[in-house]
Amino acid sequence: MPTDTTGAPDSGERMIPQEELRRILASKTVAILGCGGLGSNCAAMLVRSGVLKLTLVDFDTVEAGNLNRQMFFTDQVGMIKVDALAITLGRIDPSVNLRVIHECINAENMLGMITGADVIVEAVDSAETKALILHLCGREVPDVPLISASGLAGHASANRIETIRLADSLWVAGDLTSDIRDGHALVASRVMIAAAHQAHAVIRILLGLEGA
Repeated sequence: MPTDTTGAPDSGERMIPQEELRRILASKTVAILGCGGLGSNCAAMLVRSGVLKLTLVDFDTVEAGNLNRQMFFTDQVGMIKVDALAITLGRIDPSVNLRVIHECINAENMLGMITGADVIVEAVDSAETKALILHLCGREVPDVPLISASGLAGHASANRIETIRLADSLWVAGDLTSDIRDGHALVASRVMIAAAHQAHAVIRILLGLEGA
């Protein structure tokens, strides 16, 4: 996806009315691998935008220390993340259709998790799991768009976060440099900006605008 001002009057993209946009999005399925700061916020934005079929994958539970950046609430602490997120998404839109998977992602089960997905969102913390997802998606489902993330930690300018198309079916949101492993803090505003980049990339792809 280009990083210029797409959607401007002279961009060449046709205007999509609200009802048509939501009709298109409601017919699509998105798989979100990881439901932490990126995945939970991305999922909420997608449902608010009209995506009503989601697969949610995460193995973890809601922790109080992560409420500063994740789409969860104090009364959900200790709950399984995918179950808690399913409740929240259902409150946003009761018609949402969710497939909830409470498992660790590995080479044996990942392909089953993404079956039927029109777009896949990679939103995991582990570098090893991230590499596994990129490898398996590239090898097994090379035509399914994958939206990954890299570089969202710290308090650097939000303007450094962008969406870059790295391959035919691979987009990456972030600044590609700032990593929590380098000692950077995780700030809600920057994490949510990266999640919004992922969500908007998904929306544009589902609307057929990824090559614009």
